[in-house]
Amino acid sequence: MSEMRFTSTGPQGHRSRMRARVLGHGASTLADYELLEMLLFLGIPRRDTKPLAKALLQQFGSLIGVCRAPGRLLREAGLPDDAVRALRFPAIAAERLAGAEIRARPVLGNWEQLLAYLDSAMLGAAAGQLRLFYLDNRNRLLADELFDEEGGIAAALRRALTLQATALIGFEMGREGDASPACGGERAALLRRLEDAGRPLALTLHDAILIDGTGPRSFRQEGWL
Repeated sequence: MSEMRFTSTGPQGHRSRMRARVLGHGASTLADYELLEMLLFLGIPRRDTKPLAKALLQQFGSLIGVCRAPGRLLREAGLPDDAVRALRFPAIAAERLAGAEIRARPVLGNWEQLLAYLDSAMLGAAAGQLRLFYLDNRNRLLADELFDEEGGIAAALRRALTLQATALIGFEMGREGDASPACGGERAALLRRLEDAGRPLALTLHDAILIDGTGPRSFRQEGWL
């Protein structure tokens, strides 16, 4: 009589099925307790971690709550030191990724934030050139690019659509000795046309900033827009 074989229902078989799910469908398909199970695998190699994962979520309220819980409480809940250390990685990684996003996509939602960004933006600015800051619906910077004088307004609008931008801010460094080159001139007229063209696309021109001998100046506050 041949030996009858059963599919493993122990911890190793369960872990293999979860790994197959991640490989086949991505980690986003896992519930919070399943993600926590997989983290616990790192510190608890030979044990069914599902009951422990569910108990931890019940005790600490959420996945991030578990990852940020004091080590003493995690040990009291039955976790060995290796598992406690494994749970530290997601919170640390999340904080660093969030910090990297803030640095890469600064928020330009008010005058102070804009001026802080311009401190660095001015380093590469050439006098007399218009730059456009493309923003998302939370006023986070998507791109800081030189206005395409050849492509004109149409090129700027196409770029905004590509980036899924919802707002713009203009920036120009004034030429030396020219106190207010934008006042009533071609640059202000161009920006007004850009504002009008963007309106049907739900694209807002928040403002434009001129840096000249008197400091930063808002086109709107000056009445140029």
